[in-house]
Parts: sequence; C-alpha cells; structure tokens
Amino acid sequence: MNDDWSFPLLDDAGRALLQSLRENSHAPRYTHPGCDRVTAQGLERVRAFETELKTSPRGWQHRELAPWLADFVAMCFADVPFYRRYGSPSADFFSIPTCSRADIAREPWSFVPDSVPLDDIALYQTSGTTGHPLNVITHPEPLAMYIPLMRAALATHGVTLDDSNGKVAVVLVCFQKSTWTYISISPFLDNAGFVKVNLNPDDWRDADDRARFLDDCNPQIYTGDPISFAELAKLPLQTRPRALVSTSMAMLPGLQRQLETRFNCPVINIYSMNETGPIAVAQADGFELLHHRLYVEILDPNGVPCEPGTRGEIIVSGGFNPFLPLLRYRTGDYAGLQFRGQIPVLVGLEGRQPVVFRGERGRRINNIDISTVLKPFALTQYSLHQFADGSLRLRVRGAIGNAVQLRDAILALFGAGQRLDIECVDSLGDKVIQYTSEIPNGEES
Repeated sequence: MNDDWSFPLLDDAGRALLQSLRENSHAPRYTHPGCDRVTAQGLERVRAFETELKTSPRGWQHRELAPWLADFVAMCFADVPFYRRYGSPSADFFSIPTCSRADIAREPWSFVPDSVPLDDIALYQTSGTTGHPLNVITHPEPLAMYIPLMRAALATHGVTLDDSNGKVAVVLVCFQKSTWTYISISPFLDNAGFVKVNLNPDDWRDADDRARFLDDCNPQIYTGDPISFAELAKLPLQTRPRALVSTSMAMLPGLQRQLETRFNCPVINIYSMNETGPIAVAQADGFELLHHRLYVEILDPNGVPCEPGTRGEIIVSGGFNPFLPLLRYRTGDYAGLQFRGQIPVLVGLEGRQPVVFRGERGRRINNIDISTVLKPFALTQYSLHQFADGSLRLRVRGAIGNAVQLRDAILALFGAGQRLDIECVDSLGDKVIQYTSEIPNGEES
C-alpha cells in the first residue's frame, strides 16, 4: 500500500519511523498495513474536539438534560433513517424509545445521517463481550479522537501523553490466538507512532523478540486489557512507560496493584465501547464521565430512570462518530449514576446484567458481592458458574496464586458447606462472561 495514500500528512520523521519499525530485526509479523487517513482539515477538527473537551461543561444534574441534547435529538429525528421511524419527536426525552446493539447489527446503514458525506468511510468489525459480531461504520476522524479522550483520562491521574515526532507514543498490546497487528503514524501527535502487537509467541520469529522490540519502541503509554498486561509483566522489559491504560474488560484491584508495582507507574481503567469510544475514567469513587458530548442515563428493568446511586442499565446518547449518532442506546452494562458537583460518576460499574447466585440456606448473593471478595486476588480472567444443583465452578486463567485463600474467600460469602470446584485453564477465550447461573434469580426451585 502507498504510504502517501495511507498517511496523507506523513512527514520525513514519520516516514523514517515507519520504515524503522517495519525493518526492525525484532519486529513481529504484521497482519495489517496500518493507516491514518486524517486530512489537514480533519486534523483541525480533531484539535478543535480536544479544545472542546477542555473547555466545554460535561455535567448536568439528575433528571436534567445536557444543553446540547435538544439539538441532537432534532437532528436524529430529521436526518437519521432509523430514528425517523419513530415519527414526530417527543417533547419528553425520556419517552423516546431505546435502541440496542441488535439494531445496529441488523442494519448499521440506517444509523448514518443522510447529510453526512461518505468520503473515507470505514468499517470496524468487533465481536464484543458476548461474541455477537457488530459492524461499526466509522471514519478516520473519530478514530483519531480517541487520543484526546485518552489524554483527558491520563490527565486525571497526572500523566501526560506528549507529541513525539518520529518516536513511538503508544503501543497497544494484545494476547490472543490471532488479531490484526500493524504500525500507524498519528498526525495528531505530530507524526508519532502507534503500534499494535500480539504477545502470542506464534506472532514472533523468537519469543524473546517481544521484549526487545517493545524496548526499541519505548512507548510513553501501553494500552491493553488485564490479560495482555499480565503477559506483558512477564517480559524482561528494560524500559518503563508513564502509564498502562486498561480498556475492554474489568480489572481486579489485586492485579492492578501488582501491575503498578511491576511497572512503577499508574494503571488507569477506562470504560469504553466500540460504539462510543471512551466513556469514563476510573477514580477512587467511581468512573468519571470523560466526554462532553455524551449523555448518560440509568434505567431499571421497566425502562424507568433510576434514582441517583441505584443500579440499572447504562443508556447513552450522543458520541463523536458522525456515522453512528446514538439516541438512548442500551449498552448492556450496569452501574449507578451519582454526581460529583455537576460531573456524572458511574458507581458499581459491572459489564452485563447483574446475576444473582444462591448460597447456603437459600441466601441470594449478587455478583457484585462476589466481585468485592475477589478484589484482593490478581486474577487476569475468570468465570463463575452456578449449576442447577447449586454447585459452583470457578474457572481461572493461568496461575491462581494462593488457592486456599481464594476458596476461603468465596466460601465465606456462600457458606462453608458450599460445593465449589476451582479450575486453572490456559485460556477462557478472547471474550468471556464472568458470571452465569442456571438458577433463575438465585431462587429455590
């Protein structure tokens, strides 16, 4: 692929970096050519987006609407085929129907506004947490806008991501059977490098090349998930990043502390979705909203807005993807919503719908309580299943550490007589649902 087409704003330093990363003797097997199609005009829009992030109000109060939301709703009803089917726009925002991942999966084209030019349209494919594939129609500019949002998240922890012409700024590490791997050059970061690698040894000529190549990259930031970071921690790296940024799946505090000790830097959790980009960044009291053009609600199972702090499904409106304006979109994730002044904060964030388990003497146990007792343990990935007879099976990826303490912690919650099998497995797959049960609502039959 022609570099001038793939990277319209490539300068001499960026070109030299691209060549050196391709020709590095320790480089992995790249499976995608990589590109960044942002134009000069698009780059100005991304810069303007970052300015808005810093200067625009992000908050509202319970049952209030964000000031930009009325115009956004009017645009959706006038310009987006999917929402036009609702008929005339309702004066009551909270009576507008919700939509879901299934709607996007079925007909992603119907979410594209009629007035949006289709130049440089791109299709991003994701399997998602549940393994159901989703085609997200997107564009180079919203992809570039991930960086200002990452910068905003880093800033809340006192970490900077600097422009670094001709150097690698970010490395995304994965640890999967297979995935796209590539080099990209970011004009937003003054032609700094962005590299995606798979730490699976099968993607390298020599397993030892992983540490050598990453040390050659010496990125400011690593991004990834608990699984890839656990593998990264095993490598004899000589360089140190400014931070690890974890997305995609929940990280237990025990693993977070272990990684912070190993790399001597903060580990920052971001709540993000492919449909929206980064939504919120973890703080001591919950996940603080990052995006000034994203409105968040919490609904109960009947679709009624929850009171502050009450857990329900996270519903979002807005976003930065011009090809996917979201209006009351059901995320399938659950949390409560509280307010720190005007800033919305998601508390008790858990992916997927809450699962109720049954303990001894029929006591009902929420999966949130299980997550709490597991916090001290450095588990990279796990799944807990309750069978119809009440027995439990905990499957853990990799080494457990102190298995006796882990068993005791779970039995202290469920009861000493609870039947529990703990299995160590090499892999739980790239996507896993942490909590499942064959007992409806944890009730006695």
